[in-house]
Amino acid sequence: MDSPGGGAKLPDGVSLICACPVAQVRPGGQALADSACEQGRRGAALLASQGSQHSTRAHPQPRSDMMADTLADLAAQLRIDSIRCTTAAGSGHPSSSMSAADILAVLFQKYLRFDFQQPKAPNNDRFVLSKGHACPVLYSAFKAAGAIDDRELLTLRKFGSRLEGHPNPHVLPLVDVATGSLGQGLAVGVGMALGARMDGLPFRTYVLMGDSETAEGSVWEAFDKASHYGLDNLCAIIDVNRLGQSRETELGWNLEAYAARVRAFGWNALTLDGHDLDAIDRAFAEAQAKKGQPTCLICKTEKGRGSSLIANHDGWHGKPLPEDKAKDAIRELGGERQVRIQVKKPEALKATVQDKASDLVLPVYEVGQKEATRKAYGDALLALGNARPDVVALDAEVSNSTYANEFQKAHPKRYFEMFIAEQNMVSSAVGLAVLGKKAFVSTFAAFLSRAYDQVRMAAISNATVHLCGSHAGVSIGEDGPSQMALEDLAMMRAVGGSTVLYPSDANQTAKLLAQVVERQGITYLRSTREKTPVLYPATEEFPIGGSKVLRQSDEDVATVVAAGITLHEALKAYEALKKDGIAVRVIDLYSVKPVDAKTLRKAARETLGRLIVVEDHWAEGGLADAVLEAFTGERERLPTVVRLAVTKMPGSGKPAELLDAAGIDAGHIVEAVTSLREATTARGGDGRGRPSDNAWGHTNA
Repeated sequence: MDSPGGGAKLPDGVSLICACPVAQVRPGGQALADSACEQGRRGAALLASQGSQHSTRAHPQPRSDMMADTLADLAAQLRIDSIRCTTAAGSGHPSSSMSAADILAVLFQKYLRFDFQQPKAPNNDRFVLSKGHACPVLYSAFKAAGAIDDRELLTLRKFGSRLEGHPNPHVLPLVDVATGSLGQGLAVGVGMALGARMDGLPFRTYVLMGDSETAEGSVWEAFDKASHYGLDNLCAIIDVNRLGQSRETELGWNLEAYAARVRAFGWNALTLDGHDLDAIDRAFAEAQAKKGQPTCLICKTEKGRGSSLIANHDGWHGKPLPEDKAKDAIRELGGERQVRIQVKKPEALKATVQDKASDLVLPVYEVGQKEATRKAYGDALLALGNARPDVVALDAEVSNSTYANEFQKAHPKRYFEMFIAEQNMVSSAVGLAVLGKKAFVSTFAAFLSRAYDQVRMAAISNATVHLCGSHAGVSIGEDGPSQMALEDLAMMRAVGGSTVLYPSDANQTAKLLAQVVERQGITYLRSTREKTPVLYPATEEFPIGGSKVLRQSDEDVATVVAAGITLHEALKAYEALKKDGIAVRVIDLYSVKPVDAKTLRKAARETLGRLIVVEDHWAEGGLADAVLEAFTGERERLPTVVRLAVTKMPGSGKPAELLDAAGIDAGHIVEAVTSLREATTARGGDGRGRPSDNAWGHTNA
């Protein structure tokens, strides 16, 4: 491009630095001899005489004087803009942003390969800002790259702005994942790096972390898995600015302690001054050249670097500078600039390593045979993997129980063993999902609870991840309560935009999984350990949001709602009640969220307003609460809902013993129906358990 000062031309990839053409004053009164525009003109002439020396991925070149000026001015602008936008917002984290400015300046100007016009291009490098509170410096880098303008930058944290207080891909497609819940970004990066290797693409993944978040165990899960898989296409950067939110961090500026820990996990670790542009440049070059190991740059920095008021001073975390102090800091940094950089685009490549697609052939089970829904999950996952090359599977070293091992045997390059590291597993699945993979994650349902924040953040990231939790409820038997998921339905129902399914037989499981693969957002399928009878033919359809009415008549005196293991108990209860001349309706509520409100309301209207909900789950937040939500907003009288659920801590025992002890087996369902009828008779019903006229009306349900 032409420089505005005359005929000198800048090499490709290096663009002009423009600054305010007025003399600027440094502290102490020394005037800048030249404006930044004049520096830019001199630098352009210098580069024109030297020839282009911009770096390439294969052979990074030494920095020229002009590049040094570019990086220094870019870093100063990133600090200044971080101050400006947070002061305009009246909130935010300028000091945490300022410590990372030099790192981002070198990365964006020299090493990152990214097409801002096509942020989802398959060969784009990926950048994850794990310390999401420092997003002002990232947004400032976007401005320098021309991806956003100054007007938008100054909308930071304002209602309706794309530039939220922490990065959010729901509204800003330039970022891949939501961050801010610390300790998760590196695991996302692991997933991205695995995806690059699987697809045969040369892009690199960079993850910038704060030093405080390295106290999180999930960070070390990610360090471990990256080393296990030899992810030399992954580069972590720790911004060691010493100061946390309320005090000095655990390790302060002890870079060697960080390095020892990182090396112990099998990484190449480099310690450096995070404000020395040459050192940062050399470190990124070494990370790029390193083979067989991921590299971590451990950068000593100052929080608030560039402003004498806040640099390395405690008490400034999450605090914007007041307007007068912001002006002083900007003046101290040399005044506002309008630096523009040209982030290099990657080669336009697509996946080179990919299995062939084929027609989906789901497994089929005969009605009456016994099979566990966890086995059906494994069979159906294998079928999806055979049909679709974009399906990947992750498991937490229980694949012989979840039956994800069937997928692993057939598609080992698309299966990722995450061992007993559920938090890393979920976040790595998010990283794979960002790349367009259909990520299926399985473990015991109880152990997904330790990864709940990762699931929550996946939803905020607008990610699509398919979870399967096996071994749910007291029905698992002898293993005892530490292995029994009794809160998982409540947990997953509470995730924004989630889908929650609880199939009751093998064919239903397979049909639901075939729909899940196209479902957006977080999906959760709860599977059962025990083998149960197949209830439905393979031709039956199970739309998400629906239910199945398995037993009904015009004489039904109540409706029993169940799913999974308790549906089989409900059917046993139906047969027992039938022998006594008592008819009940039985609903299989396999779709817990979204719930089939229409069928539930119809059942309440036609069965005298009596619903008995049976669930192998704590009483709070599970199936019964989903049923009750179906009647939210109704103007007519609400139905009577009897909840049969686990209400006391279970122990070990046979499945039948535990279902009985919890009060959720067939015998307790019979008792609940009988009690409802007797209560109605005592209140003046018709002697058959039916209420008198107008005792319950739900005509508009």
